[in-house]
Order: sequence, then C-alpha cells, then structure tokens
Amino acid sequence: MGLPLTPPSSPPLPFMSPEKSPGSSVVREQRIRISNKHGEYLVGLLHQACSKNLVILCHGFRATKDDSILVDFVSALTREGINAFRFDFSGNGESEGQFQYGNYRREADDLRSVVSYFTEQKYNIIGLVGHSKGGNAVLLYASMYHDIPVIVNISGRFALERGIDGRLGKNFMQRIKKDGYIDVRNRKGEFEYRVTEESLKDRLSTDTLLSSRSISKDCRVLTIHGSKDEIVPVQDALMFAANIQNHKLHIIEEANHRYTGHEKELTTLVLDFIKSQHHFSSSLRPKL
Repeated sequence: MGLPLTPPSSPPLPFMSPEKSPGSSVVREQRIRISNKHGEYLVGLLHQACSKNLVILCHGFRATKDDSILVDFVSALTREGINAFRFDFSGNGESEGQFQYGNYRREADDLRSVVSYFTEQKYNIIGLVGHSKGGNAVLLYASMYHDIPVIVNISGRFALERGIDGRLGKNFMQRIKKDGYIDVRNRKGEFEYRVTEESLKDRLSTDTLLSSRSISKDCRVLTIHGSKDEIVPVQDALMFAANIQNHKLHIIEEANHRYTGHEKELTTLVLDFIKSQHHFSSSLRPKL
C-alpha cells in the first residue's frame, strides 16, 4: 500500500512550483514518494490541475518519469483539467530498488501501490497510460485488478520471447545457464546492466496471451503503435487487438518506437480516448 513521506494524517509534500496553464488553471507540481510492497520508495511527480480526476503515466524499459513522451502527456492532460502522475518504477530513475531486466509482475505491483495511494487520497483514477514496457505494465495491472476504466498501451510488446537476442546477443540462453548472468554493455564496451537467469525467466514466464484475455470487458483499452517501430514489431499490436475484449487499435503510419515527428498525433489520440471516458459509465473503480 502506498505511504506518503509524512504521517498519514498529513498531506504529501508541498508543491514545488506553480505555473499557469493556457486554460488559466493553476497547475501545481508535487514530488511524492510512495512505498511499494517491498518497502522501497517510488519517486514521482504529481501535476495537480483543477479536478480530482487523475491519469497515471508509466515509462518504458531503461527509461524514467522524465521521458519526453510522458512529459508531453502531462501538458495535454493538465490543460484539460486532468491531474497527471508520472513516476519511476523501482530500480529506475530516482526510485529505490535494484534494476532488473524482467520485473513485469513487480512493476504491476509498483503500479498497484501507486493506485492504492491515490485512492486513499480520494483521487478519481480514470486511466493508466504506459509506453513500451510501461504498456505491458498497465495491461498486466488491468488483467490482475479490474478497477481502472481506461488503459492506454503505447508500443507494448506482446511476444515477450522476441527481441531478447537483440539486447543479449545470440545463444543467450546457453550463456546465461553457463554463467548465471549476462552483462549488457553499450557500443563503447561500458557496463549498462546485468541480466540474471531469474530475471530472464521472469520475462519468459509472463503470459501476455492469458493476461490480455483476462482484462475485463468493462475496461476500455487503446493500443497505439507505429508502423515503422524498429524495437517492437507492429504485429504485436495486432495480437493485443485480437485478444483484448473491449479494444481499439490505432496504427500511426511511418512512426517509430519514439514517435519522432508524430508526437502531436500521439498525444491527441491518448487525450481524446481518455476524455471520451466521460461519455461512458463504468463499474471499474479502485476500492480501498
């Protein structure tokens, strides 16, 4: 369960710097730490607009809450009077914990701690948005908890057994069984992170097909993918569309994994989908 820095009876940390949005509403930025189930603090930024509606934003693999894609979403949401919270998963950015290669279920657990915290703070959580591996986190969360009405999966990977050799090299399974780990280095030969056999098994044992089919039909899911995604094939988006009950798919033509040159289209699609939730009734709401 999420815990504020200060005692439960006190509000979270005071906001850092108020600024005016184009709609003349005051947006306050709060740096908040939330304890996950492992006792690690997750660090995030709450951008407070003029309502209690909240969207939680999740970064991708080896990224942080400061990813420009998430920052763009913050600006769009707060202009519409919707609060936004972006945070670092454990082992990433400013959050505590050790970085792990797999961690799919653990990131869903981190997200659960964040949802619980803001539910206790009486926010109305209307959506979860995730990019890349963050897309997998929000979908996995939806398959486990059935309490958020809108999920947006941007460039998430369906076939988790693919793409591994691109990071770990050929014959990665034999090498990791022999040594127990593989150290990933950049093009300069500098160490970046260690992949253990346990973390690799976590990824390979995460059943995306089962979790996709376990998402409630009352949950509206949007998958966005670039047709020229060089990291995750666009076919993965088609697999999500084929296995999630209440699903909408949008392919952005010519867009890569980062949506370079298509940022405005991406932001507009996400915002319009979230705003359309106001026209639908949903029984999915977080409960304490």
